[in-house]
Amino acid sequence: VVSSAIAADNPEIIAAREQRIPVVRRAEMLAELMRLKYGIAIAGAHGKTTTTSLVAAVLEQGQLDPTIVIGGKLVKTNANAVLGTGEFLVAEADESDGSFLNLPPTIAVVTNIDREHMDFYPDIEKIKESFLAFINKVPFYGLAVICLDDQHVQSIIPQIKKRMLTYGRASQADLQARDIRLEGFTTTFTAYYHEKKLGSVTLHLPGIHNVYNALAAIGVGIELSLPFGVIRKALRECRGIQRRLHLRARKNDITWIDDYGHHPTEIKMTLRAVRAIARQRVVVLFQPHRYSRTFHLFQEFLTAFYDADVLLVTDIYPAGEEPRNDISARHLYEGLKEHGHKDVLLAGNLAEATRLLSQVVQPGDVLVTLGAGDVWKAGQNFMKTLGRKRPAEKPEVK
Repeated sequence: VVSSAIAADNPEIIAAREQRIPVVRRAEMLAELMRLKYGIAIAGAHGKTTTTSLVAAVLEQGQLDPTIVIGGKLVKTNANAVLGTGEFLVAEADESDGSFLNLPPTIAVVTNIDREHMDFYPDIEKIKESFLAFINKVPFYGLAVICLDDQHVQSIIPQIKKRMLTYGRASQADLQARDIRLEGFTTTFTAYYHEKKLGSVTLHLPGIHNVYNALAAIGVGIELSLPFGVIRKALRECRGIQRRLHLRARKNDITWIDDYGHHPTEIKMTLRAVRAIARQRVVVLFQPHRYSRTFHLFQEFLTAFYDADVLLVTDIYPAGEEPRNDISARHLYEGLKEHGHKDVLLAGNLAEATRLLSQVVQPGDVLVTLGAGDVWKAGQNFMKTLGRKRPAEKPEVK
């Protein structure tokens, strides 16, 4: 079983084909598994991994023992899959290459729609068409759970042919969050369904974006007739996903948070949440992910980091792509400077980035390692150096 990220010239794939062993795409295998179950598929440009973990937690708390297939490792189990004995399969649906259209969900969740994977989709209209097709694959007895606050989701609602449950902060949403309070790593809000108060919800996950993720999970729980008390307990106890606003360490009055965010929208939401937590400076070590993404979303990246006091930009993580002349970390660095970021540095490779962190990060700072590649390694190596004598020289801007 291979994901869409694995190239055809991978040695294991070549060896399998030589031995006539079937090579099956992940989405195809997931679709076959889902056909045997009551499928709940969570899709969206952002938030789908955390939302999948919250939906899974709700079903587990409801004693439904779901099978779980997710794109990140659960903090609770350190695994990205769980084989349950119940009738439900909760899965993260990958829209990056359109393969999520293979899935046959009974409940389809769409967290949001955004310009992403522009190496596959020619424009935002094609992305919206793909999500609309995903929603309309739901059977007549199924349900689409969608975020009303997202402008692109709003735009496709007239074309949705299936039963819907909308969620958001908007007054028109079926399921609404009110009285939102963000305090450190804890988020609380009050949930209302069709204007009826369900009760308060506490999340040990920071940021307004996690309110939306939790609302989606509540919507699924309501559809499955789970008591609100069960849903609320599941959300309170869920610790989410590794590399999603993940508090990795505190040492020498320095807090290290690691996050997978690599799209400008995700970066803004992550840094907004961190800014609410930080007592002093927010220092961000950002590793751009893929040349194609950095190129296509270049302008959006230039305005995504204003909540960072200090920004360090590493070399681009290629993720299998070949380098190109029209985009690089230096292009991004220069663009950020031109757009008014006062303290941005080129960090080079991860070894150089680790050394630079030792010169930049101060007691009281929150360090955020940000990106879908291996940038976390620099954060880990830096935290290991704390307590040793620091170099006295000032960082050099390349």
